[in-house]
Amino acid sequence: LSAIREVGPGGHYLGCEHTQSNFKSAFWRSGLFDNRPFETWVEDGGPDTQSLARDLVKKQIADYEAPPLDQAKNEELLDFIAQKKKSMPDSFV
Repeated sequence: LSAIREVGPGGHYLGCEHTQSNFKSAFWRSGLFDNRPFETWVEDGGPDTQSLARDLVKKQIADYEAPPLDQAKNEELLDFIAQKKKSMPDSFV
């Protein structure tokens, strides 16, 4: 309400204290969407959201590093998987 009182009728909020104090942390921007100027976007071929998402997924997969896993735990998990597969019919044939 302090921002409304500060701006008053007919004003704008861009320069008010509340906006200046909060604009960096109040909004979440997706890392997926392209927020560059239109001209820059066009120069880069105007990639749509689907192609941006595809590129992001490819990068994430390429950069993925499996977390460290204790060798004994890994062997337990692999044994569990093998036993589970033996106990169930293969429904993906």
